[in-house]
Amino acid sequence: MMRFVAPLALAALALAGCDAQPEGKPVARAKIDGSVGAPAPTPSEDATIASQVESACRSVIFENTSLTHCLAIPSRHRITTALANGSGENYRSLSKLSEAMDGDRVAFAMNAGMFDDDGDPIGYFVEGSERLKTLNAADGEGNFHLNPNGVFYGSGETWEIRTTQDFLANVSDRPEFGTQSGPMLLIDGKVHPEITADGPSRLIRNAVGVDEKGRAHFVISNAPLSFGKLARFFRDELKTPNALFLDGSVSALWNPATGRTDGGAAIGPMLVVMKKEAPDE
Repeated sequence: MMRFVAPLALAALALAGCDAQPEGKPVARAKIDGSVGAPAPTPSEDATIASQVESACRSVIFENTSLTHCLAIPSRHRITTALANGSGENYRSLSKLSEAMDGDRVAFAMNAGMFDDDGDPIGYFVEGSERLKTLNAADGEGNFHLNPNGVFYGSGETWEIRTTQDFLANVSDRPEFGTQSGPMLLIDGKVHPEITADGPSRLIRNAVGVDEKGRAHFVISNAPLSFGKLARFFRDELKTPNALFLDGSVSALWNPATGRTDGGAAIGPMLVVMKKEAPDE
């Protein structure tokens, strides 16, 4: 059961099975086997109940765990990805991103998918309709390669999540944005077959799901939790048929409405939810 509360300090999420690092130059991150990668980011503590009223994000309690749930609505928001500044230097943090963007126009932003030591995505990545990284359908180790993994993508007011194989077989047009990560938490309403009900790994984690109304639900835990609990939140509370794990340990949120800008370990690609400009009166 879910209930809304004032912002808390920390919460939790986890998976089961083996989780070695992806091939290439991986950054330290969540381990399915229960070991810990990079330290969890420390969120700012200046968010208030009053400021949350106009925020797209709110704190909730699910199975005694604190989460932050942010909602993107097609009629009110547009979604884009971000990786580097105009000079081609990767942002690597939400604070650097916030320096480059108008916070009044940003609803919120999160880390988006897994990356190498340089902060470059290890999977499919599209920014501004430009494909910066091709689809990664290779076998390997680690969360990213725990098949099925998937792609969160969209154009205009249509946002979707598909497994990588589904995307490869059925999507031919270049979307406006796209990011590949893994594993899928939910596939057609069912929890990923490798995810146990409440595995031993407990880390800060974030993920995204799209409901049947086309709304995108972004979730980050405020304290460590299992993959199973995170998957159940998307399935039982948010009712998203498909949900995609984005990352763990390095998970971070920028919410301008509450002044929250998470720090911690360096990140790579990011998802940015922008406010649509109000139509002229």
